[in-house]
Amino acid sequence: MQETVAAPPARAGLVPAGLIYTLRILVTAHTVALLVAASFAGRGLVYDDNFALTLDPSRFETHVMAGLAAHVIGLLQLIAAILVWRPGRGAGWPALASLGLFVLGVAQHFLLMIGLNAHLPNGVALFGLLLATTIWVWSPRAAQRR
Repeated sequence: MQETVAAPPARAGLVPAGLIYTLRILVTAHTVALLVAASFAGRGLVYDDNFALTLDPSRFETHVMAGLAAHVIGLLQLIAAILVWRPGRGAGWPALASLGLFVLGVAQHFLLMIGLNAHLPNGVALFGLLLATTIWVWSPRAAQRR
């Protein structure tokens, strides 16, 4: 008599753990990278003779490099969010939020050329959306299938 060994059943109603933890790690890394980029932003701002804020390009390079790292992580986050949504059957809004974060992040580079009047509000919107995504992805509801 042969005994058949079946694979353990996947926990019904949950997104695969590997997908959700990958998304959690990437969202957290994205948050940290954005905070690091924001912390370096102040080093590149100086007051000119008229007490107006201007950019000192020689001191602004670390902010730009940290921003680029945040964009790369944001792209990886977008891929992970799509994988949680489609094959993982998880919520779809984090994929949409991740796409928005990626687009806002890329826009940051172009808005810096326009000026701080556009760059700073976009950065605040970027941080707010990322904070909402971070809170959700670490909640128990993030692992539930839809």
